[in-house]
Amino acid sequence: MPIKIPAPWTVMIAALALVACKPGAQGGADGSAVIRIGSAAPLTGEIAHLGKDNENGVRMAVDEINAAGGLKVGDKTYKLEMVGEDDKADPREGTLAAQKLVDEGVIAVVGHLNSGTSIPASRIYADANIVQISPSATNPKYTEQGFKTTYRDVANDNQQGSVLATYAAGEMKAKRVAIVDDRTQYGQGLADVFERVAKEKGLEVVDREFTTNKASDFNAILTKIRATKPDLVMFGGMDSTAAPIARQMKELGINATLLAGDGACSPEFIKIAGDAATVMTCSTAGESLTKMPKGADFERRYKEKFGTETQLYSPYSYDAVFVIADALKRAGKVDRAALVAAMPQTNLDGLSGHIAFDGRGDLRNGAISLYNVKDGKLNYLATSH
Repeated sequence: MPIKIPAPWTVMIAALALVACKPGAQGGADGSAVIRIGSAAPLTGEIAHLGKDNENGVRMAVDEINAAGGLKVGDKTYKLEMVGEDDKADPREGTLAAQKLVDEGVIAVVGHLNSGTSIPASRIYADANIVQISPSATNPKYTEQGFKTTYRDVANDNQQGSVLATYAAGEMKAKRVAIVDDRTQYGQGLADVFERVAKEKGLEVVDREFTTNKASDFNAILTKIRATKPDLVMFGGMDSTAAPIARQMKELGINATLLAGDGACSPEFIKIAGDAATVMTCSTAGESLTKMPKGADFERRYKEKFGTETQLYSPYSYDAVFVIADALKRAGKVDRAALVAAMPQTNLDGLSGHIAFDGRGDLRNGAISLYNVKDGKLNYLATSH
């Protein structure tokens, strides 16, 4: 005779079963053991091209590890599964995406793309004891919160803002600079560091303006800046905002360089800005793909797999998966706490260079690469460590 279980007990048993299979290893549809790795980035909206690029890097690494036979942890071999969430480059959506990944039982997360989503999401991952590696969030506050779970495998904006200001004062021989930021944690943070170091280098900051990452008309701001006759206009923000600024600078006859950080330093900027793109000089918080020993091969394989060119940080999201895999192997078991304990000993040669972390979770000896726009492409200029 079948035993009839009361409805409340049915719900409780289902909930316990769900908890029992999470976190850690999961069961695949084919009966294989599976380790889930989260990917969080904006997959819709104005910077979806950057978010998809980050996700593609994760997918490439996961597929390559699986194609090579999977990941052996202890005495068992696992397949990897990427679980992707769209954070829409919005802080609130970022925390919702983070909680979804926690609930999905991921062992670690590669993401988020923006500092403004990575920082609030980091507390959720820390509370769940889930390692988070951002391949692109550069605001220093991200790793200054004291969480043992928080890492990045790119340089931060203390370094990037300083390099931009030093380059402006040195190689660019600028004297007068205007600064605009989009009031995001990334854009404002980068602009603040740039302004501080620029003043230390003897540059005169003739104007400081702000906009939003949703704006498209900058005529009022740029008309005001034009009157100050700057040698360059430094912008803290993303490519979707930087491109119309470049176009409108040209329309207004502002004879100054647009200097920007990694959020604007992308092929998409050139596509949107058109013939105004050559006004920009920019930086990325990592080594140039052209300078990576295996960069050309990665670029070729990426295009073959996804039918598009790389944008910015797919090499770093790709590397983040291998960092997680390496730490799991050293941990010897698929367990969140064991992974957290193994991460500080990371000492790995990745696609992007040597990867080791300091006590905060920042990349040691991170690189900042500088570019201008030439012949419709980002033209590599120099690297600073």
